[in-house]
Amino acid sequence: MVRPERDRLCGELEVDETYVGGVEEGRRGGRLSDSTKAIVVGAVEIRGQGSGRVRLGVVEDLSAASLVGFLEQSVALGSVVHTDAWQGYRALVKKGYDHRRVTQGRASNATKLFPRVHRVFSNLKTWLVGTHHGVGQQHLQHYLNEYVFRFNRRRRPMAAFQALLGLASQHEPTTYNMLYDGERTG
Repeated sequence: MVRPERDRLCGELEVDETYVGGVEEGRRGGRLSDSTKAIVVGAVEIRGQGSGRVRLGVVEDLSAASLVGFLEQSVALGSVVHTDAWQGYRALVKKGYDHRRVTQGRASNATKLFPRVHRVFSNLKTWLVGTHHGVGQQHLQHYLNEYVFRFNRRRRPMAAFQALLGLASQHEPTTYNMLYDGERTG
């Protein structure tokens, strides 16, 4: 459900990351490396009080290489990127972005400082559990791609249907083994 030549997000954006996965017993939370959950980074365009387009991606870790790598693929240079003060985002200025960091303090402040991206994360998690009853890490990026497709076309359902037909006609059929092995399908 990803158009190969899709445009990068641009303008002013909120960017943050979240963990996706089940409950981990005995884990304190935060950005600790002992988690077995998948790390998902998200970028949401700011459109007045609302949200514009979104991009979501699974990253290997919270390093600058992973986070900035995702943004280089998803966000146009020169865009204004709002993040928390996590050290992994520091390299954004060197890469050509207008990076604006906000120190959030307590974790509860995150939803107040970055409401759009946290709303996307909340709706994503609800959708994954409610519709799919959970998703394995092996296929998580495919589900994120579907969520992004639906979210970005939420106001134009007929255009979404036509876009999906166009994308489906450009790809070879996906076999069971391709799905089972978690290979790229298009």
